[in-house]
Amino acid sequence: NVGMALHHTAFPGSISLRPSTLILVIRDYLISLTKAGFTRFFFINGHGGNIATLKAAFSESYAVLADLNLPQADQVRCQVANWYMCGAVYKRAKELYSDQEGSHATPSEVAVTQYMYPEVIKHAPLSPEVSKDHRIYGAADFRRRYPDGRMGSNPALATPNHGKQLYELAVKELSHSYLEFLEME
Repeated sequence: NVGMALHHTAFPGSISLRPSTLILVIRDYLISLTKAGFTRFFFINGHGGNIATLKAAFSESYAVLADLNLPQADQVRCQVANWYMCGAVYKRAKELYSDQEGSHATPSEVAVTQYMYPEVIKHAPLSPEVSKDHRIYGAADFRRRYPDGRMGSNPALATPNHGKQLYELAVKELSHSYLEFLEME
């Protein structure tokens, strides 16, 4: 998975697409699949940095599909669903982590990863101070504000059991949202 994470590139090893590149990739995928007869596209997202770019990609794609005069262009529907914003997931994360959930490098993200990949669990030392700020500008500024990537979060609270709970809640809610999306006009 590659997305729009330019603000993280001051952390060595981070990979990102520019928003314009991601928009073109999504647009090309949607055009190809629409030509093959697909009209519903449900994107399950796990990164806040992708949301605005995905929505822009959907708008760009709708316009290009209309310009191509594809017979089913007006039937194409795109939706982004963020697993971490599912109502039940958000509520459970707040119950488990309270104000230490934060908005980046969160214990809920880490817990789901621990559940999915328990063999790679590592415990990294965390600085005692964590910024509660939520401003995001460029990569160097992000690294300066959030030296270990955390934005108001305490990922040390994560456990694989929490991840299992959050994963199951997300699957249930996303499945329901997906089925509703398929029934939309």
